[in-house]
Amino acid sequence: MQSINLPSQPPSSPHPILNLSFRIFFSAAAVFAVVMMVLWAFVFTGHTDIDAQTLNPLYWHGHEMIYGYALAVVAGFLLTAVQTWTGVKMPYGYKLLAIFSCWLIARLSWLAFGLGLDFGLGSSLLYLAAIFDMLFVGSMAWVVFRAVLQVKQYKQMGILAKLALLTLGNGLCYWGIFTGNMTSTKIGVYLGFYLVIGLVLTIGRRVVPFFIERGLAHDGIHIKVRNSKWQDILSLVFFLAFFIIDLFYPNKYLLTIAALGVGLVNIVRLVGWYHSGIWQKPLLWSLYLAFLGMCLSFFLYALQPWFGFSHSLAVHALSIAGVGMMTLAMMARVSLGHTGRNIHQPPKSVNAMFALMVLVFVSRAFLPIIATEHYLLWVMIAQGAWIGCFILFCISYLPMLSKPRPDGLFG
Repeated sequence: MQSINLPSQPPSSPHPILNLSFRIFFSAAAVFAVVMMVLWAFVFTGHTDIDAQTLNPLYWHGHEMIYGYALAVVAGFLLTAVQTWTGVKMPYGYKLLAIFSCWLIARLSWLAFGLGLDFGLGSSLLYLAAIFDMLFVGSMAWVVFRAVLQVKQYKQMGILAKLALLTLGNGLCYWGIFTGNMTSTKIGVYLGFYLVIGLVLTIGRRVVPFFIERGLAHDGIHIKVRNSKWQDILSLVFFLAFFIIDLFYPNKYLLTIAALGVGLVNIVRLVGWYHSGIWQKPLLWSLYLAFLGMCLSFFLYALQPWFGFSHSLAVHALSIAGVGMMTLAMMARVSLGHTGRNIHQPPKSVNAMFALMVLVFVSRAFLPIIATEHYLLWVMIAQGAWIGCFILFCISYLPMLSKPRPDGLFG
């Protein structure tokens, strides 16, 4: 007699926010972006009791924007996208909550340190953060690695290598803190930053053309946006050279060549992606401007040694475009699609959100070059615009991220 295989029980989780990783990690990243920037405004102006002898406040800020905010977005995106790419079920429910809890405990420890609240634990707060940060990145990398190996999608190994190096970079940050070697901490922060930018360039060259094609096709505009293999190779080679030179071998001639190379190759790529129809769709022009902002940032790196403005301005330009604007645009688009909502009808607030992020970019990276005497004013405007931007995201997107899909599907 032929056996009948009954369908397995559909997945379920204790709350919709734990259905897929993008829900809880995007929500947490947005809230964290507001809290972290408000606290940084106080740390920056000397209004907290942060222990500056244990950790330079600038590295406190840099670490949490990269290993806190950016990695939360990366986790939310990768643990959702890998399921689409491989067909392997990613953690949900309590398993997802366990991964997220590691991220949250580490972040709370860093926030307490920034406030100067040691609860009688002293530097043990950062030991606690180190343990749970390593557990967070390690568990995220493991589930991605397992899924990729299961279906033999070896083309994803580049992403896995970046996750492994991010773990190394975070470990260097903690090693520097615990041994009193701020050089190691600095290398760890910058290593993490450039690895995240590398991830953004890798994932962006895949998804931005796809989103442009799909977005314009809805309006009857059928275009084929292509990526050139030579552009991919040149972008990778120039970026790798730039990364090594800026971090380990600061030579202004080599840095200028490498930074110009990355910027020009990706400007050419952007020209190939362009269609005037993107300006009618904020979820497209935001991605396009984020990529353009990264290109302009690399040009700032190339010009900085010759014009004498602060290296920090180029760093902030690249971080705001590549980490801030790009992640915001990706979260705004992915959150709609994966919660079963119409990606062609985003919340009306998205235009204001993206405009505020453009203001952050201009005010933090370019206005200090034009009018250096008003540096503190430009920084304060950028901080305020960043906070306002993510408050709008929270108001618009947290309700949909925490509610079931309207079509009743699990996801």
